[in-house]
Amino acid sequence: MKEIKAYVHANRISDVIQALKTSSHWSGEDVKCEHNLTVYKVHGSLRAMDSGEQRYSVELGEEVIAEYKLELICEDREADELIDIIAREARTGQARAGWILVTDIARAVSIG
Repeated sequence: MKEIKAYVHANRISDVIQALKTSSHWSGEDVKCEHNLTVYKVHGSLRAMDSGEQRYSVELGEEVIAEYKLELICEDREADELIDIIAREARTGQARAGWILVTDIARAVSIG
């Protein structure tokens, strides 16, 4: 299994989620696994797309933007396509528009 973490601009997150949920790996008759998708609103240091997106954080002592951290658990065989979907839909046209991190999961235990 893989854990995919992505840091995405706030104005791109809804397109990313919609594309993931409508992908062939997410739903359909042939899908045999479930996904765990979690989204957090975070303050980050991605480059702002415009001046309205950036603000100064007194708590952090620097300029930040509102961005989202997406965490997705998936099967190894699905990871590349899901990463491609995230990268395509999160793209802003900037050189540094976010990050996608992929980690191997040694063990996953369902609470059920």
